[in-house]
Amino acid sequence: MAIQRNDWSLQRKGIMDQERHKERVRDAVKKNLGSIVSNESIILSDGRKTVKVPIRSLDEYKFRFDYRKQKHVAQGDGKSKVGDVVAREGKPGRGQGQGKGEGPAGNQAGQDYYEADVNIDDIAKLIFEDLQLPFLEEKARQAVQSRTTKFTEIRKVGAMSNLDKRRSMMENIKRNAMERKRAEIGNFKKEDLRFKSWEEEVRYESNAVVISMMDVSGSMSEFKKYIARSFFFWMVRFLRTKYDNVKIVFISHHTEAKEVTEEQFFTQGESGGTVVSSAYKLALEIIKERFPPKDWNVYPFHFSDGDNYYSDNDEAVRLADELIKTCNLFGYGEIGDEGTSSYRRASGALLSIYKEHLKQKARFIGVRIDNKEDVYPALKEFFGKRGLKA
Repeated sequence: MAIQRNDWSLQRKGIMDQERHKERVRDAVKKNLGSIVSNESIILSDGRKTVKVPIRSLDEYKFRFDYRKQKHVAQGDGKSKVGDVVAREGKPGRGQGQGKGEGPAGNQAGQDYYEADVNIDDIAKLIFEDLQLPFLEEKARQAVQSRTTKFTEIRKVGAMSNLDKRRSMMENIKRNAMERKRAEIGNFKKEDLRFKSWEEEVRYESNAVVISMMDVSGSMSEFKKYIARSFFFWMVRFLRTKYDNVKIVFISHHTEAKEVTEEQFFTQGESGGTVVSSAYKLALEIIKERFPPKDWNVYPFHFSDGDNYYSDNDEAVRLADELIKTCNLFGYGEIGDEGTSSYRRASGALLSIYKEHLKQKARFIGVRIDNKEDVYPALKEFFGKRGLKA
């Protein structure tokens, strides 16, 4: 009885398809980070490790019939291509274009999307790969561990996710040249595979503390609170992913400011008026008492809607100047009403006041956020790579 020798790669067809699908999901996530960063299913995930992320233009991985052998219900003629609209019957609607479920039915094609189960840690790696604490300085004491992962060598065994395709193909070509006298790709065997091996590199950097300040006054609408919390959600995750011992202080303020727990910071409701200087005054007191700048890199970040009690603006500018002089970087994010443009803000808003009146602007960064998609650019603006002062 003859023994049939199949191509070894056929035995791994399912695994290869799964890996290819995972790579497509990863690419789709990377291209849509702006909308994914502010996705409510992630921000409100409540500790879950895996969340559903809607990704456009990605078909769900599924089985299909072998249409070459027999006809099946709803089978096409093979002439359609990706993006074609198929199986549309009935009378077209009266509306024109794509809608959001409001008004009369439309007659234009919508955008298909697939809800992919994505690990939050995988999303975080893509978001944080180009971020770092800016202007990190050498201080008297060094305690912060910064971890990075590096691929250091190639091995013959390993996880399929670490498969080095280029080296595996080279090994296959070399073996075929020796055994079959033909330098070609094919007839893969397990011995052809090569895997990248990685190790974690730990570097010790100077102490750092991040002071998170959020306006919780009555003017902070649900949208504004959500934007502020989205930014701080990813900021906290970034710091704890990339730096082992960075301290984070949480301050909430309306007319008065107080230090709160992380849970209170992310769940507190809104009430009262706004006196921004109260937050800056408390931050400076905390810095003086617990984080002296000679030993610590200090990063205060403040998010507000820009509305401040008018008689407090001068004091807010004075204290902001003092924060900039004391700290490595002072970041201020101003949140507008959803969908408005930045030019709509009058000169009375804090961001425009800071840009005009702050004396020390070299290490001040101010951003404007009007839509959920602006959160990711704000993260990049605050934590983009900048010079390291030795």
